This record gives sequence, structure tokens and C-alpha cells, in this order.
Amino acid sequence: MQILTVYMRAVSLLAPERRLAVLLAISSMALAIVQLAEPVLFGWVVDALATGGNAFSLIGLWAVLGFAGILAGVVVAIYADRLAHRRRLAAMGAAFDQAIALPVGYHAEKGSGAVTNTILRGVTELFWVWLGALREQMTAITGVILLIPTALSIDVRMTVILVVLAVIYLLLNLYVVRRTQFDQRRVEGFHSDVTGRVVDVLGNVTVVQSYTRLAAESQALKAVMGNLLNAQYPVLTWWGILTILQRAAATIAMVAIFGIGALLSAQGALTVGEIVSFVAFANLLIGKLDQISSFVVRVQQAGPALELYFKLVDEEPAIADKPGALELDNVSGEVIYEDVSFSFPDGGAGVHGLSFKAAPGATIALVGPTGSGKSSTMALLQRLRAADTGQIKIDGHDIADITQHALRANIAVVFQDAGLFNRSIADNIRVGRPDATDAQVEDAARQAEAHDFIMRKPNGYMTMIGERGAALSGGERQRLALARALLKDAPVLILDEATSALDAETEARIKRALDALRRDRTTFIIAHRLSTVADADEILVLDQGRIVERGQFAQLAAAGGLFSRMVDQGGFTAPIP
Repeated sequence: MQILTVYMRAVSLLAPERRLAVLLAISSMALAIVQLAEPVLFGWVVDALATGGNAFSLIGLWAVLGFAGILAGVVVAIYADRLAHRRRLAAMGAAFDQAIALPVGYHAEKGSGAVTNTILRGVTELFWVWLGALREQMTAITGVILLIPTALSIDVRMTVILVVLAVIYLLLNLYVVRRTQFDQRRVEGFHSDVTGRVVDVLGNVTVVQSYTRLAAESQALKAVMGNLLNAQYPVLTWWGILTILQRAAATIAMVAIFGIGALLSAQGALTVGEIVSFVAFANLLIGKLDQISSFVVRVQQAGPALELYFKLVDEEPAIADKPGALELDNVSGEVIYEDVSFSFPDGGAGVHGLSFKAAPGATIALVGPTGSGKSSTMALLQRLRAADTGQIKIDGHDIADITQHALRANIAVVFQDAGLFNRSIADNIRVGRPDATDAQVEDAARQAEAHDFIMRKPNGYMTMIGERGAALSGGERQRLALARALLKDAPVLILDEATSALDAETEARIKRALDALRRDRTTFIIAHRLSTVADADEILVLDQGRIVERGQFAQLAAAGGLFSRMVDQGGFTAPIP
């Protein structure tokens, strides 16, 4: 994506507030006209004073224009900042909405650190591009465009010096942009690496501390930051050289204006006031060209970050609702898999030819070795991944014909990793039903055997639990996840190692809640505890993505197959009485 294309797209994001943006553009142009008029008036006043003419009317006009410029400057200074801040937050919201809607595979490939970096750096660069364009660049560009014909109306020979200066600035900028474009993309990649490593380490700070990796991780981060600096230095060097060359060109131009102006004045071809005006023109032009050059540098440096941001917001979701997709009401919970197959994009193991039926209210257990496809099977049911072939139906409807929102609203999931937010206990439970009352939240917690430990916390249900529930024990986190599912009260339930973090005594207490939760719900259980699969209506044994056995516990345990070997080898813990 070319820099100009990126810039134009960034500016187009101001469209929702185009009236204010246009007003600011007009104010900026008015400010440019005032700034250009001042050198002309300056020269006229000098000539009037030199010839004994009346300079007061010119001074009065200068004062009026100066006051108008102040008003225009106030409008631009105040409202440009406010507009840029509003649009920055809107852009962040749009990117956030897009990111959380993208499939799990996207986040697994990119990494949360890289996605976070893309959003934050993208909206930050958008803010500075907007602010620069609204507050300075419109004034600078308008000033440069109007300055040349104004200068020509005074003296062509002196104007040539200004035109040559502008051309030198343009050529120098184009050259440096071309020399640094590739390197700046490398710099942005290293920025993502730094952010990704910081997020990765902070997300696993317990492991870092437990394995005494503080020094090692710090050293590794410094190495990544060293790569960033090594890539950044050549870019900074070129922009530094550009600044030096521009300053040299500006100095030569000023000397030329004074020298040629003095010769023309001695010949009577130019007045002192006109020389003064051209000196002011040169200063004004140099200032505007410096502003434009600095902005070009900023846009050039921001380009890769903006490209990544736009690539994120343009990312097409792997799974999208069909036009006219169905909403589900009064779901009974019948689930049917018909010859369903799925393979990961990298060709990794998936699932193959899955066919089974779960009647409304039935409990289906999925067991098998690690990597056998149990979690992938349930991910397909939630449309977190899309099946390559076959159909999955709920109440006779292909889930591909149902809106994702409606589908997932009818499925409650308790994950092996509880998936808690850095919010209060009540807010975490209320994820299951945002409009639930405090009484309903408490009732769900009581059913999940969580109320007692919650009330022992310093602030009860309002206790903040830290990132990913770090302030809670494993069993406490899991019970909050159960409470959340209980509160959601969905007709289809998925228990993905839901009791893996519970000790035997706690699991015995919570089994009543699980039994109540499963009642009249179609339940899918992924588990290694015997107690959670022993009374399943059907157990599906998966191996390498295929169903290799199916039946009830006693039947499978006596069959001498994979399930029987898993029991004999300790693949399940003993039942809880």
C-alpha cells in the first residue's frame, strides 16, 4: 500500500464528522492567507515610512487581519484536537470490534501482543496524521500554493529563488522516502516483536518467577529491542541528513535573496520594502516547507503501522453469517453431526467423518488421547471453526444457516481454562447473562458451590480477581466458570475438562450442581475423570480425529479397546462415591 494511499484512507476516516473537518480546513486556509498577507503589508509599511507616506491605514489593516488570524488559529487549535481525539477512540473501537470477531485461528497465528500493537500503534499514528493535517498541513500547503503567485506579482527574478528552494525540498524528501520505505517496514515488524514478547512474558509472569527467568527474560527483551534500534538507526540517519541538507538550502536561499535583492535595489529595480517582503516570504516558505517535510517524515514512519491497522480492519472473517441467516427460538437441543470433517490450514490433524446424534437432554462424553480431536469437535459446534465437509444440525437446522450470535447464545461452555476477566466476581459471573439481577448472580454462585468462598473475599461479589483470575485458586476459578454457565441457562452445554482444577472433595460437592446444570440440557463432556463420564448416555472414543468406539461406560470398559486400555492405564481417576 503506497504512502499516499495510506494517507488518503486515514483522512477519509474523518468523514463521519466531515462538516467540522471542512470548517477546520477553511479556517486553516484563512490562517494561511493572513500569514501570507503579513509579509506584503510589512513591505508596504516599510516603503510608506521610507517615502513619508501614510502608514497608519496599512497598520490598521494589518491589525484587523492579525485579529482574524488569531480567531482562525483558536478554532483550529481547539477543535482539531477534539476531533482527532474523538476519531482516535472511534478507530480504536472499530479495530477492537473487528479483532474480537476474528476467529481463534487468526489470534493464534498473530499472537495477542502483535494484535494489540497493531491496534494501539495504528490509532496513535492516525491521531497524529489527523492532527497534523488539520492543524498545520492545510495551512502550510495553502500558504505555499498562494505564496508563489503572490511573489511573482512583485518580482519574477526573486521568485525564482523561492521556487528553486521549494523544488530542492521536494526532491530531497522524495529521495529519502524512497531510501527508507523498506527499512521502516522492518522497524514496524520489530515493534510488534517487542510488544509481543512483553505481553507474552507478563501473561506468564508466574512461570517466569517460578523458574527464576527474570534475568533471562529481561536479557531476551533487550536483544529484541536491540534489533529494533539496529533497524531504526539507518532510517533516523537518513532523516537527519535530510534536515541538514534542507537547512543548508534554506541558508543559501536567504543569502541569495539578500544578495540579489541588494543588487536590484542598487539598480532601482526593487524597493527596500519589496526586499523586506521577500525576506519574509523566504522565512515563511522555509517554515512551511519544514512543516510539510516533518509531516512527510511522520507519515512515512507511520505508514507501516497504518498499513497493518487497515489490514486488520479489512480482514475478512473466516466464518461469516449468510445473508438472511436464521435466528433460533425455543431450541430443544437436538444435535446431529453428519459425516463432518475438518483440517487445520497448515494441514495439521483435525477430525474426519464424524457422525453421531445427541437427543434433546442427552449427555454425550468425548474421550481419547491428547490431540485426538475432542476440542476441535466442539469448536465446530460453536462455529469457532468451519467444517470442510459434512453438516452439523441443531433442531434440524444446519448451523451454517444460523447466525453466529443466535447459535452461541444457545450454547454454554465451561472451559478447562476458566477464562476470567480482570473484573469483579459479579461481573465475571454476569458474562453468562449481562442483564441478570444480583439475586440471580448469587443463586448461580450458590448452585456452583461458589457463594461461600466469595463471601470470604474482602469485598464479596465486588472483589476484583486480577488478570485471568490470578487472585483466585484453580478450584475457585472453575466454580466461577460453572456459575457463569448456570446463569446463562442455555439448552446446549459443553463441559471442556470442567472439573479438572477441582480436588475430589470439591468435585463431590459440585457434582450436584453439574447434575442440575445438565438436567434437560443436551450436554457434551470432554473429561478424564471417570465420575463425569460414567453416567453419560453415550461415550464417543476419538483417536487421530476419528470415532473409533462408541457406547456406554460398562460396555466400552469390557470391550478391550482403546477406552478399556485408558481405564486400565489410569487414563481416568477413580469414581467419586
